[in-house]
Amino acid sequence: MSGMENQLFNLKFTAKQLNRQSKKSNKEEEQEKQKLKKALQQGNVEGARIYAANAIRKKNEALNLLRLASRIDGVAARVQTAVTMRKITQNMTNVVKGMDRAMQSMNLEQISMVMDKFEQQFEDLDVQTEYMENTMGQTTALATPQDQVEELMQKVADENGLEFAQNMPGAAVNVATKVEENDELGQRLAKLRSG
Repeated sequence: MSGMENQLFNLKFTAKQLNRQSKKSNKEEEQEKQKLKKALQQGNVEGARIYAANAIRKKNEALNLLRLASRIDGVAARVQTAVTMRKITQNMTNVVKGMDRAMQSMNLEQISMVMDKFEQQFEDLDVQTEYMENTMGQTTALATPQDQVEELMQKVADENGLEFAQNMPGAAVNVATKVEENDELGQRLAKLRSG
């Protein structure tokens, strides 16, 4: 593995560790909430206050870890793009060298084959670049996935007996369209990798 590929591995590994730590903090938050509930049932107001503060601290810790993991995912996606671009550049360099040899011999069949390969690799580059840009757009720390936002809004609405779907017509259609676009890009990328 090259240096960039090692860095990519380390970034992905670090993001995974941060996600695990975030989940652990979420579990600890739930434990503190259970202790809070028990303390309130027993009339222990001071203990309940301590458990509530602990729960809030654990929640903030989990969010900060998740935010950091998201940023690292974004960096990893950019490094992945750089690694992919380098590989494509190397392939294109080889094709150009092949074109030079073909031009010297003026073998039209060989020139045609090399040009076809060049066009195919250029298309591959376009698909991979588009896929990576979409991936990076989805992994930025500041952008919240729309489907998760809508799921949470629906959950809260259900818990409180509110009508969510009527207040936001077309929300479900938006999510379905995004998923279809991502599936199509993923299929194109899988086809390129296998072909």
